[in-house]
Amino acid sequence: MTDLPIVEFAYPGPLRDKLVAAVLSGAKTSTASLLVQYTDEELPKVGQRGAVVDSAGVVVGTIETIAVDVVALKDVSLQHALDEGEGYADVAQWRSGHERFWHSAEVREELGDPHFSVDDDTQVVLERFVLV
Repeated sequence: MTDLPIVEFAYPGPLRDKLVAAVLSGAKTSTASLLVQYTDEELPKVGQRGAVVDSAGVVVGTIETIAVDVVALKDVSLQHALDEGEGYADVAQWRSGHERFWHSAEVREELGDPHFSVDDDTQVVLERFVLV
């Protein structure tokens, strides 16, 4: 058991497994989430550590946040997209992949809005981290 906050990438299943593997290999050093998902919790803070869990809920690593920015979706940089470690070649591919996820039934259910959609001005939280 850990006293660190739990860090979950996506939802349990193949996508989480892929993302966690990328974190553990060092390929994934950034992530993005929707600002609207932080209504009941604080934004990540620089220096904060978290316990990364796999699809089974097992702690597999610890990350430390080294940067946090809130930007409009249209302003996500190529460097951020590349640092997510998912093989995106450009920001358009990154955005397409994230829109599929953010428009999924799971995210819409989490937000309590079956019609939730993002646009250029949607605020996203960009977090950069290191594996410790």
